[in-house]
Amino acid sequence: MTDRANGGDTRRERDLIRAFVDLSHELVDDYDIVDMLTKLTANCAELLNVASAGLLLADSSGVLHLAASSSERAHDLELFQLQRDEGPCLDCFRGGKPIVVPELAAAEDQWPSFTHAARSAGFQSVHAVPMRIRTRVLGALGLFGDGVGRLDDEDLELAQALVHVASVAIINEKSAADLETVNTQLQRALDSRVVLEQAKGIVANAGEVNVRDAFVLLRHYARDHGRKLTDVAAEVVSRDLRSTTVLEHARARLS
Repeated sequence: MTDRANGGDTRRERDLIRAFVDLSHELVDDYDIVDMLTKLTANCAELLNVASAGLLLADSSGVLHLAASSSERAHDLELFQLQRDEGPCLDCFRGGKPIVVPELAAAEDQWPSFTHAARSAGFQSVHAVPMRIRTRVLGALGLFGDGVGRLDDEDLELAQALVHVASVAIINEKSAADLETVNTQLQRALDSRVVLEQAKGIVANAGEVNVRDAFVLLRHYARDHGRKLTDVAAEVVSRDLRSTTVLEHARARLS
């Protein structure tokens, strides 16, 4: 974990305020769930001094799906956990409690396949915190570090606080007790993520760029046109919006 002395503390406080301001806007605006969750993982990776973050979200049947990630490494590792049904994020979701693994090498007996995959991807530590509304666990946030060491209690509390605010933004405070509404909102988030993945693939293929860059291009197009990211992604998938239009917009931004 890096030294936050001197100007680092001031900058971190500023970034922390920005992160909560971003999430608070989601509570009052007509927000885009996928964009919000992606922003959450990016903010966590930046604020908590970890290399990457990924979020798993459960559907109405309690089956976990990848909802957002801050990097392709986290994206691939979260999917690996789901495919192998093994890993700290799954255990965090099932137990509803944070999991702290300061050194992955020491967790080989507990999660042999996950530990090997994580270390092969360059990660040496992992933390997971549950995403919940009241007593219902909605998912889990994974925080992956390139170095050995645990997050301090303050950072773990910060991660949990960010996830709590995001949980409320997803469900909507007024309807959190309505199980049908909760399930509908969760499914909408997961469906939107599937469409976004398809749109990223289309733009990546058309522009011969990687999927992470394709996501950035889609987000820029949506924001520059005052539109929801999920709406833009859906139009790319349905071919109502050509991928070349998104790419041309990106080139125009750079000129």
